[in-house]
Amino acid sequence: MSTLQTIVDHKVEELAARRRERPLRALTEAPLFAGPRRDFAAALRAPGRRIIAEVKRSSPSLGRIRDDFDPTAIGTGYAAAGAAAISVLTEERYFEGSLDFLAGLRPRVEIPLLRKDFLFEPYQVYEARAAGADAFLLIAAILRTEAIRELVALGRELDMTALVEVHTAEQLTRSLEAGATVIGINNRDLDTFVTRLETGLELLGSVPKHCTTVIESGLKTAGDLARFEAVGVRAFLIGETFMRARDPGAALRELLA
Repeated sequence: MSTLQTIVDHKVEELAARRRERPLRALTEAPLFAGPRRDFAAALRAPGRRIIAEVKRSSPSLGRIRDDFDPTAIGTGYAAAGAAAISVLTEERYFEGSLDFLAGLRPRVEIPLLRKDFLFEPYQVYEARAAGADAFLLIAAILRTEAIRELVALGRELDMTALVEVHTAEQLTRSLEAGATVIGINNRDLDTFVTRLETGLELLGSVPKHCTTVIESGLKTAGDLARFEAVGVRAFLIGETFMRARDPGAALRELLA
C-alpha cells in the first residue's frame, strides 16, 4: 500500500470521529464561518511573482522539517514579506498540522489562506471555512471526477476557491471536466515522492488559458521559478525551502526580490 493510500485510509477513520465530536451545525455556527472570504484566485492573478508560502512542520517523506515551529509567527512573517497567500498544513498524524494553526492565523493576516489536507467529503470543506480558510486543496489522485465536481461546486457556494492538484495528464483532464479553474501542477509524485520540475513543464501546455495555474514542489531557487515564468506561469506554492530557512519570511522576501 502506498503512503498516499495509507494517509487517505487514516483520514476516512478520523473523519467519522470528527463528525461525532463536531456536527455540521457546529461548524456553520463557528465565529470564523461567517464573514466574507478573501479572493484566492484573484490574489494569484495579480501582477508579478505570486507565491503561496506554506506553513508545514513535517512530511511523511522527510520527517520533521522544522523544530522551531510557531505557525502564527511564520504566517505573519510570510504576509509581511509579500506572500500572495498562505498554505497551512492541517493534517495531524503525518504532517503534524492542525486546523488550530489556520484559525489562529486568520485574524492576524489580510491575505488569503489555503487549507492543505486530504479532502474528499463536503464536511471537510465546511471545516475549512469554519477555521477561516478562503481556499482548500483537492488532490485529483485520490478523487473521482464526480467528487471533484461536487467539492469544487460546494466551494463556489461557500465563496471559497478549490485548488485542484494534478500530477498526470489524466488527472488534469478529469479535473478540467469537473469544472476546476485553479489548477496546481505538483512536480512530486505522491506515490513515489520523486520530484521532477519537468512534470510541470510537460503539463502546462494542456491547461486552458482561462485557468489559473500554480506550480508546486521542488522549487528552491529563483532560477527554478524563472524556468516556469519563461512560459507564462506566475504563481508558485513553496513550503520545504522556506521551512528549512533560518527565517522563512526573509527567505520568501529574497525569492521575491
